[in-house]
Amino acid sequence: MEAQNYKRYTLTAALPYANGPKHIGHLAGAYIPADLYARYLRLKRRDVVFVCGSDEHGTAIANQAMKEGTTPQAIIDKYHELIKYCFDKLNISFDIYHRTSSPLHHQTAQDFFTNLNDKGIFEEKESEQYFDEQAGAFLADRYIVGTCPNCGNENAYGDQCERCGTSLSPDELIDPRSTLSGNKPVKRPTKHWYLPLDKYEGFLKEWILDGHAHDWKTNVYGQCKSWIDGGLHPRAVTRDLDWGIKVPVEGADGKVLYVWFDAPIGYISATRQWGIDNNKDWEPYWKDKDTKLVHFIGKDNIVFHCIVFPVMLKAQGEFILPQNVPANEFMNLEGDKMSTSRGWSIEMHEYLEDFPTRIDELRYYLTAIAPETSDSEFTWKDYQARVNNELVAILGNFVNRVMILMHKFYGGKVEAEGGKLEFTDTALHSEVSRLYDELEQSFESYKFRQAQQTAMEIARLGNRYLTEQEPWKTIKTNPEQAKAALHNCLVLIGHLATAFQPFLPDTTRKIFNMLNWPGEVVYFDEEIIITNGHQLNPASLLFEKLEDEVIDKQIQKLQAKTQQATPTMQEETPIATPAKENINYEQFAAMDIRTGTILTAEKVAKTKKLLKLTIDTGIDQRTVVSGIAEHYEPEAIIGKQVSILVNLEPREIKGILSQGMILMAENAEGKLSFVSPVDDLHNGSVVR
Repeated sequence: MEAQNYKRYTLTAALPYANGPKHIGHLAGAYIPADLYARYLRLKRRDVVFVCGSDEHGTAIANQAMKEGTTPQAIIDKYHELIKYCFDKLNISFDIYHRTSSPLHHQTAQDFFTNLNDKGIFEEKESEQYFDEQAGAFLADRYIVGTCPNCGNENAYGDQCERCGTSLSPDELIDPRSTLSGNKPVKRPTKHWYLPLDKYEGFLKEWILDGHAHDWKTNVYGQCKSWIDGGLHPRAVTRDLDWGIKVPVEGADGKVLYVWFDAPIGYISATRQWGIDNNKDWEPYWKDKDTKLVHFIGKDNIVFHCIVFPVMLKAQGEFILPQNVPANEFMNLEGDKMSTSRGWSIEMHEYLEDFPTRIDELRYYLTAIAPETSDSEFTWKDYQARVNNELVAILGNFVNRVMILMHKFYGGKVEAEGGKLEFTDTALHSEVSRLYDELEQSFESYKFRQAQQTAMEIARLGNRYLTEQEPWKTIKTNPEQAKAALHNCLVLIGHLATAFQPFLPDTTRKIFNMLNWPGEVVYFDEEIIITNGHQLNPASLLFEKLEDEVIDKQIQKLQAKTQQATPTMQEETPIATPAKENINYEQFAAMDIRTGTILTAEKVAKTKKLLKLTIDTGIDQRTVVSGIAEHYEPEAIIGKQVSILVNLEPREIKGILSQGMILMAENAEGKLSFVSPVDDLHNGSVVR
């Protein structure tokens, strides 16, 4: 399926909420991967439209406006501009960065709703919802706070407790109150429109479970399978709220389209605006079967892009479906999950303020640690090591050495026999060709981390060749051999710059300039032609070494930011549970603990705490029943690598034979967390 030759490509990157600045975890999860793929396709001369924009509706925007004492419009104007500025500076090459507050988007979303409504797709239902009598408004989940039944937090939201992480509904809160007035809300009937996902289960099984079993990522496919196997239910597409796109139905005053419904339509409206701006017909990019549609997202958006939005497109009837949704896992920071509210994050604009000339360094590092198959981790020390040991010492060093020697021995002037430079070393030529093929294969399969490693391998190849040839020595004993070696290196630098274009756009332009190449881009079917008499520009450093004091300052800044975001009242350090009685080594060695990956997860019927998991242990695929349902949603843990005790005697739990036990860590507040390997290990690896 992936090998099909498409006439055009529509690429989307998740619309970021315009309710605050965005951190580099978002960048690593969706925007850099999407940009890499877009740049690669353009270098292959493919017809590409790459769209994104600010998601500007929903309670998140209204909540932020209340926090800042301003209007939702002021919030979205402020953060739309900040986010767009950051993407521009970080060289994310959107063809358009739109916004869902635009009149064109409102029209597009309302037309989409009307199309489905006129066909009788929606179900209309009346339900009871919390209502603030003083404010005269129905309350969204985030407008209701109360005491968490799990940990006792008195300020838990109606959808989640941010202290213990438990997912909640407003009905589960103890003593609920409205954030608008502080009063206790009452229940009142309200009518809404629902998308009947349950009626599309057959379509989804055929399209995803049968059609994409082999070309979608395991975590994406597994999460979709878990949702479908668990049974889908109608989902409300409207809600009672002032801020948003008005429901285009008579008598629907005070109701807007649910943000999950209007946001993905934002991809379509952005493409429409791009068509207007560029005098192009937008429709083939969304309606022609010869177009390949790819969504780039984080794993928290899988259900919306793989199940909900495709059902919307299928119901509408005119649109193509995504061919792939290569969702990434999360990127953590210095041993903990990123959180803007806790101050444990690196915001994009903060990085740009501190490192305005180190854009490619960040792009390189985030690609090198991309959470493609499992959660990854950003650390400042590792960032420093990658910059110094790879960008400076390998890529920068090779280019600099060659350019300096060319200027030292020949004044930077090329003397090419036969009129132009070509590889004269057949082994070097053959290896570069092999690496190019490997690079393209990795791009086509969305393995961008591997693609970048392959590009760096070309630089390593150049360094090895230069060291073996030693032109600084042979220039005295065999000047023709020295010249041939340096000319081969110049040809290799041209290929190196071409290969690195998607990853390091600023750096490759510097290399093109040193080569005195007139263009800013070299397509993958082109070569940089250096002819006889060509004058090279002076050598210049591509990267500067990162010193310890710069990195130490960033670590201190992160810690200070966290302290500012943390309440001033110092909490007592929880006392750890006392150690159990000693066991001997033989007792420990008898336990066979392996790494495994969760393939499917579903709630066990008539229980609150149990999940039924299917786990690939590397030995087999087995069922494990685990008491973690109050801590994790099933769809959120698909693809998670865990530690599992595989030789625990099987036992039946709620009629299900459980064959093993997942290892979990539990803190003093009762919060559970997976005991998982830091690196991505093969399933079945032994835990010692």
